[in-house]
Amino acid sequence: MHGSDTENEPSAGRGNGVDHEFLALERELAVFLRRARANSGEMAREVHPELEPAAYGLLVRLEETGGQRGTELAGYFGIGKATMSRQLRALEALGLVNREPDPADGRASLIRITDEGRARFQRVRGARREAYVQKLANWDRAEIAELARLLHQLNVSAES
Repeated sequence: MHGSDTENEPSAGRGNGVDHEFLALERELAVFLRRARANSGEMAREVHPELEPAAYGLLVRLEETGGQRGTELAGYFGIGKATMSRQLRALEALGLVNREPDPADGRASLIRITDEGRARFQRVRGARREAYVQKLANWDRAEIAELARLLHQLNVSAES
């Protein structure tokens, strides 16, 4: 392999070669994440023109959980409490979420998506799902299920 581009690259338990599978994974994830960020921005603007791209993910989580404390949301997304508070205040000002007393602890609040927020979110989510159906029309359903399973496994691994 004298003179090859991979000669000086660190190995990852594969002898003297480069671990091509992990390089390919890194490359594909970078492209996927770049596109996902752009899509989140578009979807956030479709929910509300003033909605920040990162806030779309908050609506996804609140739709899934029914409601959570701000500190739980901050922990789930791996961001600071101050950043989460700012994002939640913006969502609240747009009428997309509200706060209500946490029945488990009256000193705390649960953040819940409002009816207006849910209606806007579900409309955009439905359009997004339809776009996936069109983009993956040539995929076998088992391949789609396997991709979802593997992405879930990757997300679980990233949390630990």
